[in-house]
Amino acid sequence: MATAPQTQIPGYSPGLEDVIAGTSAISKVDPQGDELLYYGYKVSQLCEQSNFEEVSYLVLNGKLPTKTEFEAFNKKLVQERNVPEEILSYLCKMPEKAHYMDILRSGVSLMAHFDPQVEDNSKEAELNKSIKLIAKMPTLLAARIRALKGEKPVAPNAKLNHAANFLYMLTGKEPDADFAKALDVSLICYAEHGFNASTFTARVIASTLSDMHSCVTGAIGALKGPLHGGANEHAMYMLLKIGDPSKAEQWIRDALAKKEKIMGFGHRVYKKKDSRAPILKEWGWKMAKKLKQTKWHEMQEIVERVLMSEKKLFPNVDFPAATLYYLLDLPIEADTPLFVVARMSGWCAHIMEQRIGNRIMRPESIYTGPEPKDFVEMAKR
Repeated sequence: MATAPQTQIPGYSPGLEDVIAGTSAISKVDPQGDELLYYGYKVSQLCEQSNFEEVSYLVLNGKLPTKTEFEAFNKKLVQERNVPEEILSYLCKMPEKAHYMDILRSGVSLMAHFDPQVEDNSKEAELNKSIKLIAKMPTLLAARIRALKGEKPVAPNAKLNHAANFLYMLTGKEPDADFAKALDVSLICYAEHGFNASTFTARVIASTLSDMHSCVTGAIGALKGPLHGGANEHAMYMLLKIGDPSKAEQWIRDALAKKEKIMGFGHRVYKKKDSRAPILKEWGWKMAKKLKQTKWHEMQEIVERVLMSEKKLFPNVDFPAATLYYLLDLPIEADTPLFVVARMSGWCAHIMEQRIGNRIMRPESIYTGPEPKDFVEMAKR
């Protein structure tokens, strides 16, 4: 069915590029240095001086917490880590081929049935639901990872922070402090990122006054798409195919000659660099040296050099995240689900922000079909 070329339709921007769809106070990319800000705070500083729990409070409440506020918030997060046994049992028994993202999507949907505030869209109720969703996602993911290895879930450890507890639930052992901090930093980097596809999906659903669980379920569905989430997974698969630093330059040049897409490079929002990438790269190198497994990062350095030289493309946050998560001994297929664990705070914050002065999202489209014509009876077609 022929339609006019997209570039020839006045007023139309494919993918809504550069179209302003709303206002938000939660985050922005500072054009001066391509620095990501959460409520005005540089993510680089938050990674150095804060932790994921405090950043979650910031994103949800619009300000850094006092000591008393943080302790109360963190106490609730720890208390809400447990997932109803009915849900864990059901999800752990799902077919092995079920995608991790589908498991998390179903988990959020199921949790709605156990939340007495599910239909309450008041600010207080939505804050409570946000805390529950943030707290429970690591439990769901860890349980599913263990189930696929034939192992039973490990109960959350109330003595450990968000990141360390997730690693603990994978093995039943307290993780190395540096590994836990590396994961914590990655969660901060992924916590929020403006009107991306999944966040916009959540806000569209929120604009209908649907419940928070429905909004998040839709967001997970959007993130599952490989053009949004999944770049870190594909980047790691690429490095595994390359196999050795000595082969990296030729491999990547061959791929470019074939016009293959190299995942983990470039970004629609960032123009010169993704300021989150060097943060994760530094932590990745630290872990690699500690484990004496530096070949993946050596390959990354070569790939980065060739892409910058040939295409002027910079690595985005997904490229260093790929090796970081691999060194944490996580299944590669769990990389995008970890994105969910981190982005839950951002999604919930946007859902609550959408409720303020809400108007249902209902954009227009430009009709490209046939002009009016008379109906033809079937016998005469």
